[in-house]
Amino acid sequence: MAYDYSDLVEQTKHWAEQAAASGWIDRESARQLCEFDARTPESLFAHGGSRPLIVAFMGGTGVGKSSLLNRLAGQAIARTGIERPTSREVTLYHHRSIAIQHLPEKLPVERIKIAQHDEESKKNIIWIDMPDFDSVEQSNKQLVLEWLPHIDVLVYVVSPERYRDEKAWRLLLAEGGRHAWLFVLNQWDRGQTAQYEDFKQQLHKAGFEEPIIFKTICAEDLQADEFESLKATIESLATEHVIEQLEQRGLQVRKDDLKQRLQRHMPFLGSSQAVQQAPKLWQEQWQRTADILQQGMVWPIQQLANYYAEHAADLITNPATGKYSPTRSDVQMWDEWAGARFDDGLDEFVLNVDQQGIPVAPLKKQLAPIRDKAPKIIQAQSELAVRQALANPGNVMHRVFLKFMRLCEIVLPLAAIIWVGYKLFTVYYTSNAGNEEYLGVNFAIHSTLLIAITWLTPFFILKKMKPSLEKTALRGLHKGLINGLSMIEYEVSETIENFSHQHAEQVKQVADIIEQCRIDDQRRELPMNDKGLLTRMLIE
Repeated sequence: MAYDYSDLVEQTKHWAEQAAASGWIDRESARQLCEFDARTPESLFAHGGSRPLIVAFMGGTGVGKSSLLNRLAGQAIARTGIERPTSREVTLYHHRSIAIQHLPEKLPVERIKIAQHDEESKKNIIWIDMPDFDSVEQSNKQLVLEWLPHIDVLVYVVSPERYRDEKAWRLLLAEGGRHAWLFVLNQWDRGQTAQYEDFKQQLHKAGFEEPIIFKTICAEDLQADEFESLKATIESLATEHVIEQLEQRGLQVRKDDLKQRLQRHMPFLGSSQAVQQAPKLWQEQWQRTADILQQGMVWPIQQLANYYAEHAADLITNPATGKYSPTRSDVQMWDEWAGARFDDGLDEFVLNVDQQGIPVAPLKKQLAPIRDKAPKIIQAQSELAVRQALANPGNVMHRVFLKFMRLCEIVLPLAAIIWVGYKLFTVYYTSNAGNEEYLGVNFAIHSTLLIAITWLTPFFILKKMKPSLEKTALRGLHKGLINGLSMIEYEVSETIENFSHQHAEQVKQVADIIEQCRIDDQRRELPMNDKGLLTRMLIE
């Protein structure tokens, strides 16, 4: 189960790192999702088997934590009273057979005191006396915070004068769900019932339905108190099964914390419904942008049409050299104005997407190449279309009619010549056989006129009906512009679709981790003999 949690943490870190790199979340959010405390009580030991219960006394200055530990040990193992009015070190009290293999790296060894014993009844418990948490020394607080993740049971010690300690109380509220808690109202010989009830009410507000509170007296003239009950309660928890229950509880708290962090960051990705609106927003924006571009390109297209008309022959006969490419002229279809309008359209679209609560950094990154490709697309499509138009000027009917005239330009004069030759031959033959007069000057004139008319008529028709290269180039440029704009629209639409798929994948990865955290959300039932005790020690 610990491996499962580590796996979830690794998945979360991996997702956070790649999401930040792609722009789905910011670096601060990624840092928060990567900062998980892997320290546990079992991490202090080298083996993964049974281990002792780790119990710590925690409280403010002068409440008698060290006195309680000394009384429990039956000897002075922690400095108290005038000797140490402010606790600045950690005291570990445990059986000689226990070896703590992995002390926390950030803990100064010189501030750890270790005392050992040979009592079998306390063999499965490590007792810890923590520094005063409310000390003015910041290092004391840091020392407590470094040890807290390694504690199973926190014994929160207060006194009648100090039970409303604000600093320690804030720590209780912050760490409440991560540990099992016992409470000691020490120096009870100076306390009152009203103070006990008030303290109990505070714990109830903090989440303890029925907190376990022991009233103790650590004076030289020992009086009857509940210290033995405290000792017996802690010793009853030092079983392998209870420790396992506490480990499971700590693991589930960590999973809950991981789940809550992911749930808090999930809204930063934006909703799937909002992402689905992106194509519609683009279509509306593109319609406005395309209209502006077409209107603003009327003059450049006209200038380019004139240029192409003047260099049509060279453009067609030398297509590979690019010697007469329109880019060599002073007029270009996609100029700075067109580029600025296109960028404005994309920026407005991105702004509209941002207003939907969707991260736009990935979208901006994916749209950036299209900003550079747009001029090339327009240029390539316009050149291709104008070349095709110049290679096939006019419309279909026009081209068919011109082909017919070219045929007539050959066939009609040829037919006229054949007819004239035929007349010459037949008349010459008949004139020799009879008395008919041979063809005269009139026939020669009329024959010449007939041949000239049959040749000149198609010639002049072809000349007058020849398509205008300027109009042909203009039509080709318009077609190229429309094709280019359609390609740009398609490129952006594809980018938006890819963006939507990426968003769905990001949401799915987070949802999968959250779902895995929920699998063990139903905690195991505690054993019947421990259930009442442990339930009172835990915040649900």
